[in-house]
Amino acid sequence: MTDSKEALDRGDSRLRRDEGLSGALRGFFDRVRSGDLGMLPVVVGLVVISTVFSTLNPVFLAPNNLVNLLFDAATVGFISLGIVCVLMLGQIDLSVGSMSGLASAMLGVLWVNFGLPLPAAIAAALGAGALVGLAYGVLLNRFGMPSFVSTLSGLLALLGLQLYILGPTGSINLPYSSALVRFGQIYVMPDWLSYTLAVLPGVALVVLGLRTMARRQAANLSTPGLSVLLVKAALLTAALVFAVWYLNLGRGVPWMFGLFVALVLAMNYALTRTKWGRSMFAVGGNSEAARRSGINVRRVNVSAFVLCSTLAALGGILSAARLASSSQQAGTGDVNLNAIAAAVIGGTSLFGGRGSAFSALLGILVIQAISNGLTLLNLSSSLRYMITGGVLAIAVIVDSLARQSRVSHGRA
Repeated sequence: MTDSKEALDRGDSRLRRDEGLSGALRGFFDRVRSGDLGMLPVVVGLVVISTVFSTLNPVFLAPNNLVNLLFDAATVGFISLGIVCVLMLGQIDLSVGSMSGLASAMLGVLWVNFGLPLPAAIAAALGAGALVGLAYGVLLNRFGMPSFVSTLSGLLALLGLQLYILGPTGSINLPYSSALVRFGQIYVMPDWLSYTLAVLPGVALVVLGLRTMARRQAANLSTPGLSVLLVKAALLTAALVFAVWYLNLGRGVPWMFGLFVALVLAMNYALTRTKWGRSMFAVGGNSEAARRSGINVRRVNVSAFVLCSTLAALGGILSAARLASSSQQAGTGDVNLNAIAAAVIGGTSLFGGRGSAFSALLGILVIQAISNGLTLLNLSSSLRYMITGGVLAIAVIVDSLARQSRVSHGRA
């Protein structure tokens, strides 16, 4: 009995002991070998893209060029953030580009032509996005219409409505002196505020990490270790402070990109810390199992499509602010491609059940970096389409291989 008790005590002590840096590194490599790549591919991709384009044209990494890149990335980033929600359910929304174009048109017509106050015009455009998403959710829940078909129909209908409300002129100029246009083109954060916001994530990481460690220790579970937590927080803070310092050598950190990052953080909290977020992962992994466990699958489906279309409308509004106009070309071209590609390239699975709000952030940086770099090299848009399509294909292949690796590892 004494020997058994000592063995149990030794097991408990091993279970409770902190894992140091070496243990954290071993865990990381084990996850990679098992197919859980996380955001590693997109980070490596960003480094490679930056290296290649800065070698071909040093202007690529100039502070002011990166500021412009962030302005442009934010507009499509909002749309991609909504795409993450529907992809996590194993669904798709092909009409986000048309929805953003319709929202842009509604903003111009209601605000400039009809003279409505700007907040009312914005609310109307966002409300239209929510109604469209609600319609997609109802079509899926009540009639079983595949989202591919319903949103493809919506793409055509919304594009037609956009052309109709803009009329024969086809374009409406927005007031350059308005706060909305200046927000999309000029406004940047004060230096002190951008540095403060750069430090906050590291502080939050330490505070939340200490709470998690305390809970795991109370439950006699192993913890990552204080040294691992502090190293992660230090590296994150150093990277963000350096990025802010470098951007402040130019115009500074755009407010519009700051709003995008704030929404990414809010979405990440909702997906990882709320019942709704856990339901999203469950439904995307296996909708029938989720239904049997008591999750309201219909409500989750509707919420994802409403969020997706509303964020697409927000992206269209900010795109109009960026261009200072509402036109028939808004939301067309490669907007759909870039929004969906950003979510997938960032790590959200096309098979559902796996994804992150940060997928939209990292993915859109990759997409916009490619677009910006090719523009600086004076290459044609045809090459941009081909290269973006190739990067998307590689991302899907990596996702498929990682999924197969996780399945085989789980069986083993």
